[in-house]
Amino acid sequence: MPDNVLFEGGAGETIRRRLLKEYDVHTLPRLPTGIFYAGGVKANVLFFERKPARPEKAWTEKPWVYDFRTTQHFTLKQNPLTRAHLEGFVQCYRPDEDRSKRVETERFKAYTYEELTARDKADRDITWLRDPSLDDADNLPAPEVPAAETVEDLQVALEEFAAIAETLQQARGEGSAEEAAVPAAD
Repeated sequence: MPDNVLFEGGAGETIRRRLLKEYDVHTLPRLPTGIFYAGGVKANVLFFERKPARPEKAWTEKPWVYDFRTTQHFTLKQNPLTRAHLEGFVQCYRPDEDRSKRVETERFKAYTYEELTARDKADRDITWLRDPSLDDADNLPAPEVPAAETVEDLQVALEEFAAIAETLQQARGEGSAEEAAVPAAD
């Protein structure tokens, strides 16, 4: 889900509060930009379990947040996310063990239901790590680095749009975009 789902008001807040109360929301990995959505859009994965109705007490007791965002930079072509990059999360998540055995790390922190619902609008936009390179202007990447990343993201997006346009044209029986642009030979 995109970041705004974690902090927007109105319906977003209603859904967050309902999820926390009626489901066991147990893990939230915060992902770097460009992983699932277009470049620049931050995404998250929400792990939860459906539980039977229990009106007297919320099911979510101790959700864990994994910050896989701070100091992590990926692109779709030059530096794609791989399974190896997720090993730190898997070690913290402990998929084959009881969640009570989880241990806090620099990137993995637990919060209580009360802490989350006390936040303005039950905001789940939780951050605690800082990227030291962003605090010191001398350590910022050279301008050509983010410029190249942006160009790559835009090229990937254009390729995806072209593929969608071609698929739509073929579905309508009009052939490919190239065929439509070239006049028929006599």
